[in-house]
Amino acid sequence: MDCLIISGMSGAGKSLTVDVLEDIGYYCVDNMPIRLIPGFVELFMDSPAKYKRVAMVVDVRSESDFNRLFPILDNLRLIGVRCGVLFLDCSDEKLVNRYKETRRRHPLDTYGKGIVEAIREERGILEVVKERADYLIDTTGLSSAGLRAHLTNLFCEDGGKKVMVISINTFGFKHGIPHESDMVFDVRFLKNPYYVPELRNKDGRDKEVSDYVFQTPAAKIFSEKLNDMLEFLIPLYIREGRTSLVVSVGCTGGHHRSVAIGEKLCSDLLAKGHNVIIRHRDLDKN
Repeated sequence: MDCLIISGMSGAGKSLTVDVLEDIGYYCVDNMPIRLIPGFVELFMDSPAKYKRVAMVVDVRSESDFNRLFPILDNLRLIGVRCGVLFLDCSDEKLVNRYKETRRRHPLDTYGKGIVEAIREERGILEVVKERADYLIDTTGLSSAGLRAHLTNLFCEDGGKKVMVISINTFGFKHGIPHESDMVFDVRFLKNPYYVPELRNKDGRDKEVSDYVFQTPAAKIFSEKLNDMLEFLIPLYIREGRTSLVVSVGCTGGHHRSVAIGEKLCSDLLAKGHNVIIRHRDLDKN
C-alpha cells in the first residue's frame, strides 16, 4: 500500500492537491492527527484492493509536534507500507495575498496576532517536515492548472513514480524569447539554410534542411553536449521536486536551425525514455 502524507503552509494549495489526488485514485483523509495514522493505515491494509493508495493531510490545524511523524512513517515502512511526504510551500507575500482574497482566517491567527505572525509561526512549526519531505512543490508562481499538472505528473504513475515532462520549444529571436523558458539556447552560430535557395521555403523537419544543419561538426558537437548536460541535470531537477522543464532553442526566424536541433533533441530524449513534447512556435511566422 502507498501512503502519502500531505503537509505544508496554509493557503499553499493542499485542498486542490486533495482534489487532484482523489481524481487519480487516492483515498484522501483531511486534517489527520499524527497519532491516528497507524490505526488508519491498519484499517486500510485490511482492504488492500480498495485502499491501494491513501493520502492524509497533516498540518497545523491538528498538530504542533511534527517530530513524531517520521518515526511513525519509519515503522510503517517496516511492515511494507510505501510512505512519502509531500510538502506544499509558498512565499509569505503570496500567502498573505491569498488570505486577503479569500477573507479566511489563518488557523494560527488567534488572539489578534495577525496573519503575518501566524504565517511566521506556522513556517517554524513545519520546518522539520519541509526538510525531510520527499516531494516539495512551491506554488508561489503556479496557477491552479499548473499545480494540477505538477501533481498529475508526480503521482499518476503506479507507486507515485516521478515523471518529468520536458517541453522543447523552438523559436525565432526576432519574435522574442518564450517567456516560459527554463533554459534558452542560441543556435545562430550554425550555418543558415535560409541562404540556400532550395532550402529557404522548407523547415528543420525536412531531411534536406536537417542534413544541411548537421553536416557541420559544430552542430553535431553542440547536440551531443546539450544531450549530456540535460542527462546530468534532469535527475537533479527531479530530486528537487521539479515536474516540468522547458528547453527553448532559438535561431533568427525559428524555421530552420532551431527546428532541426529541437527535433534531434526530442528524438534523442525520447529514445532514452523521457516524457518529451515539442512545439515549433514560429513556423507560421515570416
